[in-house]
Amino acid sequence: MLRRRRLGLELRKLREAAGLTGDQVIARVGWASASKLSRLENGRSRPDPADVAALLDLFGVTEAQRDELLGITGEAGDMRGWLRRYSVMTPQQRSFAELEAGCAEILEYNPVLVPGLLQTIGYARLRIVSARQVEFWAGESEHVGSPEDEVAARVARQSLLSHPDDAPRYTAVLEESALGRRAGPPEVLREQLAQLCELAVLPHVTLHVLLRDTPIGNWYLPPTAFSIYRFADPLDPETLAIEGGFTNAMSTEANTLNAYKVAFEWLRSAALSAADTTSWLFEAAGRLAEAAGPSTAANGSATAPAQRRRHSDRLTDR
Repeated sequence: MLRRRRLGLELRKLREAAGLTGDQVIARVGWASASKLSRLENGRSRPDPADVAALLDLFGVTEAQRDELLGITGEAGDMRGWLRRYSVMTPQQRSFAELEAGCAEILEYNPVLVPGLLQTIGYARLRIVSARQVEFWAGESEHVGSPEDEVAARVARQSLLSHPDDAPRYTAVLEESALGRRAGPPEVLREQLAQLCELAVLPHVTLHVLLRDTPIGNWYLPPTAFSIYRFADPLDPETLAIEGGFTNAMSTEANTLNAYKVAFEWLRSAALSAADTTSWLFEAAGRLAEAAGPSTAANGSATAPAQRRRHSDRLTDR
């Protein structure tokens, strides 16, 4: 998605610099529909290298520009293998997946849920099934695949955090209520807390828990979930994704992005530090394990020392 937007922006700039209207371009390259150029310039279609080459010939670009833009065309037309395998993803999940696939840094906040990249299978299944129930009773469900297909796609998205060599830097502010009793049964929450403990010690992952009674800024209340994506190429614009439950919105507009950056810094400042968050997660996981009974606590105790050693090593590195 991002590569398509970047390519479209560059093609529009070249057309305008050449002093050509859309209709003039269509006539000269012999395309049957003006909407084809519009979709390319707005990043709404996967670009055909032959079509882009025809436009570059018309615009008279330099060899260096041609190589760069054809390279972007290849990236814009490509989708990572796992994305191709999950054609049943909802449009909302696919839009997030495409942004995540090419980014260098992700900042996330959600007022009621654990973000998708951090969810266990059980937690994700609960979220997906419960949302589908609302859509069903509203008469608006148009899903092609099963909930398990969508869960599998969400888990596949998480693979980008498991490869430290090329993983993006990831920072999330988690609301304490996202891990409270309303979020799921105890066994699901135990599993989710254990996974967060594992993720929190990764060198490229930083988690902050925002306790439920902690004020933010001058009593600021964030109204919605959002994510900010940054990319290695400085010409690729930062992108804001606003998650509204049943609909999402994307923006690269600087003023809008800046407002959400300020909000994220307020949230991060109000939340526990990364070190205190990791301790909080271990303690919360331990309390749930103890409440579940001796067998669960015994199973959890085998991994806790190793997790705590990794936590200690990470703090030493910092």
